[in-house]
Amino acid sequence: MFVGHLGELALSGASMATSFSSVTGFSLMTGMASALDTLCGQSYGAKQHHMLGIHTQKAMLVLMIISIPLAINWANTRSILIFLGQDPEISAEAGKYAQLMVPSLFAYGLIQSLNRFLQTQNIVFPMMLSSGATVLLHLLVCWIMVFKSGLGSRGAAIANSISYWLNVLMLTLYVKFSPSCAETWTGFTKKALNNIPSFIRLAIPSAVMVCLETWSFEMMVLLAGLLPNPKLETSVLSICLNTGATVWMIPSGLGAAVSTRVSNELGAGRPWAARIAVYVVFVMAIIEGSIIGVVMILVRNIWGYAYSNEDEVIKYVATMLPVLAISSFVDAFQTVLSGIARGCGWQKVGAFINLGSYYLVGIPSSIVFAFVLNIGGKGLWLGIICALVVQVLFLLIITLRTDWEQEAKKAIDRVYDSITPENIVS
Repeated sequence: MFVGHLGELALSGASMATSFSSVTGFSLMTGMASALDTLCGQSYGAKQHHMLGIHTQKAMLVLMIISIPLAINWANTRSILIFLGQDPEISAEAGKYAQLMVPSLFAYGLIQSLNRFLQTQNIVFPMMLSSGATVLLHLLVCWIMVFKSGLGSRGAAIANSISYWLNVLMLTLYVKFSPSCAETWTGFTKKALNNIPSFIRLAIPSAVMVCLETWSFEMMVLLAGLLPNPKLETSVLSICLNTGATVWMIPSGLGAAVSTRVSNELGAGRPWAARIAVYVVFVMAIIEGSIIGVVMILVRNIWGYAYSNEDEVIKYVATMLPVLAISSFVDAFQTVLSGIARGCGWQKVGAFINLGSYYLVGIPSSIVFAFVLNIGGKGLWLGIICALVVQVLFLLIITLRTDWEQEAKKAIDRVYDSITPENIVS
């Protein structure tokens, strides 16, 4: 939002860099860390509390190692975007932005690991306070770095890195000193080096499941750069992505909650409770999706002003928001169903569903709508809606056909397969 008021080129460059960093870094971090939804959640339900800290340390170690080649990739963002056919001027701006985002990559992996460590124990309020404090500080830091330091859009990238590391610091202090984590975090241990392949076996399909979905959304910005008037199309598509990501945080919370509840109940051998949680969250998703969709349609004519002062951008955003409202409604179902999948450990199945939904249906549909039927940016988003509908249908069929008693047995087996016999707590 701050960068949008610096002009169309600054917004396009930051938008492209944000999309590139999401595709090549943040989505991978989120995906691999989501393996902890299954491992930590089911271990907590089985009362193997000490294993939560061990699983989390494995995740931190793996994510920090993976961040190194990703950071090198970010440092070469300008060259990569030009090679992909993007506008040289936008690519140069995006390259400067992405380079200054590198420190945030390492912080993001730690945040994702710590969040799942706390979330799977139902410790949510401290996470909310940490995130809230970070957002409030980020507003100040971003305002100073963008408007007062003279750094412009590059200041926004630096502000992001500062805010991510502040969040890491607050979460680390809580985990270290809070009595709530005394049983689950007993300090760093060499045991975290054991069975790393077992974590990776679940982390890879988890990453694939998340990345395939995230990449398809971010690919819309890259495709927008190939449309006529790429600065306008890229800016508006990025605003829509940012808006969609903002409202997505609500069903994402529901997805995280049902993932935790399902994994805890399956680990504890209570399949009926997991089934009830699924029914409840589905009703909540219907209500939430409807409310958000209506609100987005009502504010369509004024929402663009939050990101830009240019009439062309504001009017274009107004025409896009009704389409975005439909996708947000469908995405609410997809998000909670994906949360159920993570809680059960269905990441491999989810990865195949996402592959088919987005890359056999969604992206080809987007290309047809945008470039063949000449619908433009709106056509790109219509293709995403097609993918979401297919994804929801397949995940819903699998969920409705689930044998919850069998899933509980699988969860208990997974918990004890991840630890050596002498470390089992009875």
